[in-house]
Amino acid sequence: MAPWRALGRRRRDGVGSGSSMALGMEWLLRPWKELLPGLTTRALQRQYRYRCRHGPPHRAKRLLLSQLFQPLNLREDSVAGLESKPDDLTCKSQRLMIQAGLIHPSSPGCYYYMPYTVRAMEKLVKVIDQEMQAIGGQKLNMPSLSSAELWRTSGRWDLMGKELFRLADRHSKEYCLGPTHEETIADLIASQGNLSYKQLPLLLYQITRKFRDEPKPRFGLLRSREFYMKDMYTFDTCEEAGRQTYSLVCEAYCNVFNSLGFRFVKVQADTGSIGGSMSHEFQLPASIGEDRLMICSNCSFSANVETINPDQTDCPVCKGKLSETKGIEVGHTFYLGTKYSSVFNVIFHTAQNKPVLAEMGCYGLGITRILAASVEVLSTEDSIRWPTLIAPYQVCLIPPKKGSREEMGAMLMDNLYDSIVEAVPQIKGEAVLDDRTHLTIGKRLKDANRLGYPYVVIAGKKVFDNPPEFEVWNQNTGEIMFLTKEGVIDLLSKVQVP
Repeated sequence: MAPWRALGRRRRDGVGSGSSMALGMEWLLRPWKELLPGLTTRALQRQYRYRCRHGPPHRAKRLLLSQLFQPLNLREDSVAGLESKPDDLTCKSQRLMIQAGLIHPSSPGCYYYMPYTVRAMEKLVKVIDQEMQAIGGQKLNMPSLSSAELWRTSGRWDLMGKELFRLADRHSKEYCLGPTHEETIADLIASQGNLSYKQLPLLLYQITRKFRDEPKPRFGLLRSREFYMKDMYTFDTCEEAGRQTYSLVCEAYCNVFNSLGFRFVKVQADTGSIGGSMSHEFQLPASIGEDRLMICSNCSFSANVETINPDQTDCPVCKGKLSETKGIEVGHTFYLGTKYSSVFNVIFHTAQNKPVLAEMGCYGLGITRILAASVEVLSTEDSIRWPTLIAPYQVCLIPPKKGSREEMGAMLMDNLYDSIVEAVPQIKGEAVLDDRTHLTIGKRLKDANRLGYPYVVIAGKKVFDNPPEFEVWNQNTGEIMFLTKEGVIDLLSKVQVP
């Protein structure tokens, strides 16, 4: 007989609450009384019955999975209708993110970013903001509409070709949707005629939507037409100072990727249509990557194959053997020198009030590409794995199935939830209670596993132990632990949230 049916309920055979079964339930409730001191058996019965009728108390304070807008498509046959061409789902991150309802296709190369994804993106932005501001970066926001006149001045209106999304307003004035903002920032700084050497170095950055008319968008967020990027533009007094700033920003990029736990490589790169005298890419090695990388195992040399002879097998630095791998580009840096400052007359005044062209650099991080790349390189074939720092939510709590023998464990789970958010401030807003109790624990655990919560806490059979223990899954390590309430709180207190 299920526990709630035995609690204070008279059976047909006439045995009431004083029976051996009631005594058995008294033993069953003993550890719960220790967890919820001051409550009698009758009080526990009343709380449990109230919960069955009205749901858990303090509902408004808890994040309930049933109330979150997260379309779940966790079925093998559900993906086919979500893209115009199912065969295009050739990328693990694209398939997993669509199945989990993290993104939803809008048009080729454009996606809805669902709330879970926006949470992850906002956390990533916080990580990047911390590193950029630590080196003196100042955040601004530039227009997405960029005048064709600026691009013609730099010569890139024709150079960029069909990659630009072009449009004209009602006055026939031409614009493009900015894929990058070198012209725009140069025009802005040039308009500041009184810029002094004392204000340099100047590091300005933004995190905003970018647009690129990809001929064949694919791989979900890895190659899309509309995406988020962090782009920084720096201004220095001389080449030596500019190269020092370049090294400083590159080091900050390394800090970002190290904090996320990525295995990455910084490689020499082609300057391409942006130009400049020096360029590096930050790559995550992955079989799906579109870039070919040559890496020396004997020294620190690494390069995109575009920058060297593709048939070259010996390292140009140490003559060691080069090995080839594929990578996903997640960051790119350029030392521009005076390429744009000379065109737009970006000057500063020296101590002698002499006008001098500023040395420029530009630096990009693909925000949405980093999200997709992290899913690509960390996940299994059927389950998403996030860097813990940017996981949408840190923990999912799964109470027992309604009608199961363990159903009364739901009260313990409610108490655990409240205790966690009270004792661990950084977890407030990071814990989701999967209240879909019409589903089995196994089904909800499978969903949680696929969505990639770093920690999953289950109220299973061991909540009847003395003291009660919860089953805790560390999704990123595969470790399963059985912890008391205090143990769960101690574990989650070590979680870092940006």
